[in-house]
Amino acid sequence: MDNTPHHIVVVGGGAGGLELATQLGHRYRKDDQITITLVDKSRFHIWKPLLHEVATGSLDTNIDGVVYNAHAAKHHYEFQLGCFCDLDTDNQTITLAETFDDSGEPVLPERKLPYDTLVMAIGSVSNDFNTPGVQENCYFLDTANEAERFREALFNNFMRVNQQENGVLDIAIVGGGATGVELSAELYNVTDMLKAYGMKRMTMAQLRITLIEAGPRILPALPDNISCSAVKELAELGVTVRANTMIKSSCKEGFITADDELIPAKMQIWAAGVKAPTFLADLYKFELNRVNQIMVKSSLQSTLHDNIFVIGDCCACLQPDGTWVPPRAQSAHQMASLVLDNIRRGFENKPLKEYLYKDHGSLVNLSRYSTVGSLMGNLSRNSMFIEGRIARFVYLSLYRMHQLAIHGWAKALMVILAEKVGKVVRPKMKLH
Repeated sequence: MDNTPHHIVVVGGGAGGLELATQLGHRYRKDDQITITLVDKSRFHIWKPLLHEVATGSLDTNIDGVVYNAHAAKHHYEFQLGCFCDLDTDNQTITLAETFDDSGEPVLPERKLPYDTLVMAIGSVSNDFNTPGVQENCYFLDTANEAERFREALFNNFMRVNQQENGVLDIAIVGGGATGVELSAELYNVTDMLKAYGMKRMTMAQLRITLIEAGPRILPALPDNISCSAVKELAELGVTVRANTMIKSSCKEGFITADDELIPAKMQIWAAGVKAPTFLADLYKFELNRVNQIMVKSSLQSTLHDNIFVIGDCCACLQPDGTWVPPRAQSAHQMASLVLDNIRRGFENKPLKEYLYKDHGSLVNLSRYSTVGSLMGNLSRNSMFIEGRIARFVYLSLYRMHQLAIHGWAKALMVILAEKVGKVVRPKMKLH
């Protein structure tokens, strides 16, 4: 009898990957024949829909982040720090690249991890569509490190403007999806708080934000009434919304439109579209779509490898109605739940379940000013429009559900309580 443990490796500690590793750890914690390993290139987890709050200092990663090593110790899985760089499907191993510190000194060597079941949950990155100058001049908000880099530059610019009699900070954001819209509102929120922290001249009047969308309206994935409500709310804050505006390049002075107009910006953010990481195409191990997502069967198994599951933003899953599952946090959560069940079914030689995306609606948080969205997407065809305090409560509950999934009820309640207490004793924004 073979006593070799069955190795389950989850690559990517985002919303879906972390939830899946946690639940697998709980389910098989007493089974010595099953090991669970989570791999991520970062040491801590931040819920991706909140990265715009990290970028503005509203959320502190040192306080609100989940440290993988500590979380793994409490939830019965192993964590491996490293950047996934290669896959050997014949020998069933993945390769993690060598890790270096800030000074260039090696920390961890290149190493291989064996797997019997592999789950790809590596998420997505911004799609710059090969637009000239974007990589050199724009900030991205794909990771916590990128969000922190933007935050440091933002506060440096706040301090510069505060020294001027009538200073102005121009910020241009390309992409009228949820990230661009929520970031626009959050920037006004933190600017409004700066007076309390010594920047007397830095007010909302000194901030000029232009939100640029190539399509006919912002929030194109949501119903028209939500888009119109968001435009109205943003206009009241002072955001200039530029729809039907194609960007052909970026330069140090700002964005250049297809009509050769310069949209000036001291800070440029690119939040237009997503794609799976480019290196997936270099592996030559998967069937990919045009944005590098891995094609899967209805069971969320890769079309080419039955022992490899794919969840989250890097997953290309076609639904029976001919639509593709959208890259959202609720999709990743649902996929993690199905793969958890299908892994169990595989061990028990039972037929695997098929994944069917359930749209529970979409919400866009305009900081403390408003929240707009729709609920019960599949049932109401996104017609149940909500806004204001009720929408804000529902929006916050989505994050709470994620906390419940990765911490369990008892610890999640303690974490939420600690957040409430922390808001009383610490600054409302991260200032360092």
